[in-house]
Amino acid sequence: MSALPEVLPATAPRNGWRLPAGLTTGILLLLAAGFWPTLYSMIEIWDRSETYTHGYLIFPISAWLIWRMRAELARIRPHPDLRGLILLAAAGAAWLLADAGSVNVAAQYAFITMLIAAVWALLGWTFVRAAFFPLMFLLFAVPVGEFLIYPLMQVTADLTVTLLQATGIPVYREGTFFSIPSGDWSVIEACSGLRYLIASVTLGSLYAYLTYRSWGRRLVFAVLSGIVPLFANGVRAYMIVMIGHLAGMEYAVGVDHLIYGWVFFGFVMLLLFWIGGFWREDGRPEPGVATAVAADSGRSYARPALPVAIATLLVAGLWPVYAAWLTARPLPAMPVLQVEAQGGWQPSEAFVTWVPHWVGADRTLRQSYSQAGRKVLLALDYYATQRQGAELINSQNYMVSQSKYEHWINIGEKQRTVDIGGQPRQVRQARLESRDGQGRLLVWQWNLIHRRPTVNDPVGKLVLARDRVLLKRDDGLSVLIATPYEGRETEAASATLARFAAGMEPAIAHALDRIDGP
Repeated sequence: MSALPEVLPATAPRNGWRLPAGLTTGILLLLAAGFWPTLYSMIEIWDRSETYTHGYLIFPISAWLIWRMRAELARIRPHPDLRGLILLAAAGAAWLLADAGSVNVAAQYAFITMLIAAVWALLGWTFVRAAFFPLMFLLFAVPVGEFLIYPLMQVTADLTVTLLQATGIPVYREGTFFSIPSGDWSVIEACSGLRYLIASVTLGSLYAYLTYRSWGRRLVFAVLSGIVPLFANGVRAYMIVMIGHLAGMEYAVGVDHLIYGWVFFGFVMLLLFWIGGFWREDGRPEPGVATAVAADSGRSYARPALPVAIATLLVAGLWPVYAAWLTARPLPAMPVLQVEAQGGWQPSEAFVTWVPHWVGADRTLRQSYSQAGRKVLLALDYYATQRQGAELINSQNYMVSQSKYEHWINIGEKQRTVDIGGQPRQVRQARLESRDGQGRLLVWQWNLIHRRPTVNDPVGKLVLARDRVLLKRDDGLSVLIATPYEGRETEAASATLARFAAGMEPAIAHALDRIDGP
């Protein structure tokens, strides 16, 4: 008779799990305590935003996914792996850089990566390989996506306008605002569909993992769970507009809140799950666990767990200690920010009530100027050093909020190249319109980092964070200029802003020299 192939035992051996499991649990709790400000910043967003409330469930779901695999995972012999310490150090350095730049999302991702790296260092790669999805699922706890709000608003507006035109309804559009014969509409932040997108991707990924065994099918379904809600949200917005067009605005608002919210989303997700169920594979065993167990058999590991646990704490603890020291440094002494009039421009009375929303600046200036009937608002915001709540580049720094209660609306924003003093310059341009009859404004904005103008926020953020970590100067200045314009033509207003920037730039540079030194 031929020998039967070796099979996994019906009862999982302990394989020395008691000490490694206890050490790993303790280390993870100590990491949570050591990086509590980062963890709390996640919890705070879960608590205040309905978009990210699901974050409370991510850690329990991840623990449940590992628990349901406990019989298979127990067959893996835990052993320390120094490669996990390398990932832990890299994630810690990334956390320090993100913390120095006050990029909460990056710091939160780095913290989650540190938890995974600690598991790798203490339990070994074989365990991480077998429990890959439950560990990676922790990344969904990070409340990320606010940067998608404006692009998603544009996508929703595009789909809504396209469907209205396909229906035969004439539409006039400016940015996220559009008009049809029965009334005016706008796509605001709440209509962007971000909460549907995040919930759909999270649920879709979990469903794909539990339902399929092929990673190809899992990936395809996860991608579909990100694409479907985009189109579904556009259809939802279109149906709201059609209800308002055919039955009246009061019915559209009521239907939006009562029906087309989570009920509509739930229907779309159920439909997606139903279709995905035709290719389900949950009756088959998980191939990754068996492969990991087979790879683990026959190996011997003699590396002691306790020294690696101590090394894990030392590697992880270095970064928050250094970050606390950076935060404790005192701010430099700074004079008042003043700009002398130059180039024929003279200070004048304020001609508009709008002011940009830049928060936490150490020194600010809001001054109107005039020349030959032209009026320009100059807004400067200086940040002596980058820290939480006082950052040159921050999502809370914006020209106008997208709230429906805002007195000004942003009807179009983009980056463009303009000519200032004979030199090409990248600026962030916005067109603003007043809701109370104050007209329209053309706005240009850029940042000065190391005295160089830039509108590249990711690069600027990285440079400032690097300088802070390396104890270099990490100050920066936001320069914003605005002037009125009429109708839809902005050429004359652009020429006014270009003349003002060229004429006043030496004065702005001199003011920056006075406030931050040579």
